[in-house]
Amino acid sequence: MTVEPTPPARRAPTQVDAVAERWVDTLVDLDPTVATWIGREGRTGEYGDYSPQGHERRVEAVRAALLDLEAAPAVDDVDLVTRDDLRSELELDLEQAEHRLELRDLNVIASPAQGIREVLDLMPTDSAEEWSDVASRLAGVDRAVAQYVETLRHGLREGVVPARRQVEAVAEQCARIGDPDGFFSELTARPVLADGSGASDGLVRDLQEGARSAGAAYLGLRSFLLDELLPAAGVDDAVGRDAYALHSRRFLGATIDLDETYEWGLDELARTAAEQEAVAGQIEPGASVARAIAVLDEDPARQLEGTDALQQWMQGLSDRAVAGLAGTHFDVPEPLRRLECRIAPTKDGGIYYTGPSDDFSRPGRMWWSVPEGVTRFSTWRETTTVFHEGVPGHHLQIGQAVWARGTLNTWRRQLAGTSGHAEGWALYAERLMDELGHLADPGDRLGMLDGQRMRAARVVIDIGVHLGKTVPGTTQRWDHAHALRFLTENVSLDESFVRFEVDRYLGWPGQAPSYKVGQRIWEELRAERTRRAGGSLDVVAFHREALQLGGVGLDTLRRALLR
Repeated sequence: MTVEPTPPARRAPTQVDAVAERWVDTLVDLDPTVATWIGREGRTGEYGDYSPQGHERRVEAVRAALLDLEAAPAVDDVDLVTRDDLRSELELDLEQAEHRLELRDLNVIASPAQGIREVLDLMPTDSAEEWSDVASRLAGVDRAVAQYVETLRHGLREGVVPARRQVEAVAEQCARIGDPDGFFSELTARPVLADGSGASDGLVRDLQEGARSAGAAYLGLRSFLLDELLPAAGVDDAVGRDAYALHSRRFLGATIDLDETYEWGLDELARTAAEQEAVAGQIEPGASVARAIAVLDEDPARQLEGTDALQQWMQGLSDRAVAGLAGTHFDVPEPLRRLECRIAPTKDGGIYYTGPSDDFSRPGRMWWSVPEGVTRFSTWRETTTVFHEGVPGHHLQIGQAVWARGTLNTWRRQLAGTSGHAEGWALYAERLMDELGHLADPGDRLGMLDGQRMRAARVVIDIGVHLGKTVPGTTQRWDHAHALRFLTENVSLDESFVRFEVDRYLGWPGQAPSYKVGQRIWEELRAERTRRAGGSLDVVAFHREALQLGGVGLDTLRRALLR
């Protein structure tokens, strides 16, 4: 019998909670897209200010929030965690402002160039009012892009510029996004309301005009990137040790020994490769990893044709995972038993998760952005991906925090946390599903190890390039060419994916290692709690305790779980 978990007991809000709630309100006011991301009321037809003046206003708000936080007494353990984590984040905001990192904020995956468009994916479109918000936001794309260009242009004057490789790649993205027949026109082509009726003629005109304006703005951004920014962009992909240390702390919420982590990454890569080789022999006696992959890719039972089949397979596997884990190995509250698996409207190749709204009216969603021309998918590679993005991965982790609204303030539920905490948990969850027997099939297990091996390789490449380390076995320093070759040797993916991955590492320093480093820290914490429990740990209770903390930095997590 499945036992429905009880929500955490409601606690009276404190002064620290009030500071955190005001900070969420401030963020929503400074950037109305935050309201869309977390599913709350707000100016959801607007954008924030991407100009240098907008950045200055945010820095002033950070300083004010820090003063408020220091004046608020912590009255319980929840407050201690909130104050610890919010202080760390705000102080890091100020450090990054001192390094003027916003002036070179351009990369292939997570910069304003993508964010201005991506928020439209989450906007509800059930009613005429909601479509009107979409039209309003589309009309604001031109201004948001112009402000972003103003910031990058200020960086040009100051000599703080992104690398050429990122500029060229983002210019290509802008061309696709801004195509008159591209994303914006597809979004607004046939606006339909929840009741099946069409939008009014006036609303359709507003949407189509907004789409034309937004597309033109992205084509204008492309021109700026190629004509003005590219000639002055940096030749070197590396950001250097000082900037990298800041980025690493941002993505982990922890300070690590970068040199030790690089060596650990090499060791972890070797361990995972050896594990893969052992599993390959189970697929075909004596097979190499490459041969085992070929056998799996030739198995028609492990192949899917078309995105409809992919979506249905993802949804079915996710539903079965939830049904099998709820009430046995994990607390899965009823609102979290709904996860929507969707094909993303873009074609960039990413797989990602977006969390539920605060009231669960918008469920958590797993998105797959399928590249143009890709129609065949291998289930053996992606079984572990569904666990990573769904349950017990991101969906359980992020949803648990939202569900704990009686204990956690809005910042803790919906905005706090780091990539190392979230992605580290998701990799930890993949390994946990192997422990629980959900990857007993050798093909599915090889797929999990394939992903783990890639994440270990990313630790080596990312730290190696940005810190200018020497490529193992050579006297040469890491660069783009070495990174491409190294990743190609350690993954079984097509060239376009490998190229995008390497461009991502070089343009988003510190993020890629946060997956594997975060997993390492989660596993260390479980091991330490097991040691303190005399070797017998209630794992369900440990997971409940950890996830009900909400999103936090990994140093905060360590202090909270080992206090």
